[in-house]
Amino acid sequence: MAAARERATGHRQRFDRSFEAYFDTLPERLDTPPLSRFTPRCLELLRDLSLRGGKRLRVALLHEAARLVTTAPVPGLREAALSIELLQTHGLVHDDIIDDAPLRRGGPSTYYAYRGEFPAADRTALGLAVLAGDLAAFLSIRVLLEADAPAELRQAMLEVQLDAGAETVAGQIIDLERDLRPVPDEEFLHTVCEYKSTRYSVLAPLRLGLLAAGEDIAAHDAALRRYAIPVGIGGQLRDDYLDLFGDEDSTGKSTGADLRAGRRSYAVSALLAAADEEQRAVVESALGDPHCPAATVERIRELARRLGVDRKLRADMRRCAETAAAEAATWRPHWREEAVAFFEGLPLANAVRPSSP
Repeated sequence: MAAARERATGHRQRFDRSFEAYFDTLPERLDTPPLSRFTPRCLELLRDLSLRGGKRLRVALLHEAARLVTTAPVPGLREAALSIELLQTHGLVHDDIIDDAPLRRGGPSTYYAYRGEFPAADRTALGLAVLAGDLAAFLSIRVLLEADAPAELRQAMLEVQLDAGAETVAGQIIDLERDLRPVPDEEFLHTVCEYKSTRYSVLAPLRLGLLAAGEDIAAHDAALRRYAIPVGIGGQLRDDYLDLFGDEDSTGKSTGADLRAGRRSYAVSALLAAADEEQRAVVESALGDPHCPAATVERIRELARRLGVDRKLRADMRRCAETAAAEAATWRPHWREEAVAFFEGLPLANAVRPSSP
């Protein structure tokens, strides 16, 4: 587990330097209106959000997927990593608009940055935030077209990313549908998680890394899915756990954001399912109230602890990690031991540290 964590840290540090270099040269390479003041500011906000933290797990998955096949330099990996994280930036910007979230990664969300700059022009702030997210999505595709890789590989990687982007939007749609249900069952929550995050955060990086290394991904797609789905669910469980039981200093986001936004997350759904009628009324009175005071969130957090919701989420995280690790262990006859060990250890490393961001 420690080795997997150390390798992931190395990938993050190297990528962060590459991401910064990408944004340094982007204004020169992007044909933007010369008289516009808003366009440079948009690029500045995208740069700020993109470089402001982030675990870069997608980047680690991408590089280690290529290392399943080879340790030689792999053309296209740098651009694939940039594409993955630009698509992530797009998702963060739009998520924060939908959720009306003021904070992201310890700083203002792009939407709230624009709201601060245009306090008397709400529609302008909203429009600029939407367009910033759109620009990040288009840049994520453009960077793949510029990859120093054979045309056939670029085409295959583009197909993976375009599918991942479209499926993520579908996931965002079903995510909103989830919140109009009284208490969504586990199957529905898993479906939301798969489409909204797993397919682009776990499955797409695995596919891109193997593609770049010359592997036939169709032959291994079932195995990749068996790994990706529990990893994705475990990651979402961890995020939902931190939203209710974490703290703002470590997560960089407001605690209780899911409650205030009315999101029936894994944590909120588990709490509603475990509560009696009187307790459920307390939770539902806060659910969807954007002005819910911190004292009420703390009261609900303590109720969740008494009902064992924190223990249930930790146990579910552990179970997902063990399932994914067991799947990765079956890859040893096909792929390199060192990289297989990374995929085996990574889910367990994340599961045993639920309180960290």
